Amino acid sequence: MTDDDTWGRDPQVRYMRTVFAAIERAQREFLRTLGVSPVDPRLRRFREVALALFERSWVAAMRRGMETGDDSAAAIYILCLARALSMKGVEVPDASLPGNGELKRLVDEVLQ
Repeated sequence: MTDDDTWGRDPQVRYMRTVFAAIERAQREFLRTLGVSPVDPRLRRFREVALALFERSWVAAMRRGMETGDDSAAAIYILCLARALSMKGVEVPDASLPGNGELKRLVDEVLQ
């Protein structure tokens, strides 16, 4: 058996791995900032909602020709996770959100 990772050489797969890693790092820091435990049982549902919101927002960003690299993807995801949390009564201070106003406006428009 060979250990030939053909997926790992594919540029699109490498790009997505970078994006997912950035999202995971940003999510960990965001939850720590909010004081939400990474094992909080509510997180599964919050993440499901955030993923659905993220998919819509990221597609909209790509359609608008906005930069959709790993930092932008992570910021969009955090904005969507914040929305999911606040929809269920978790207080999310503005100071804990990414400071990119253009992405905030995009997410707000998509989620209206």
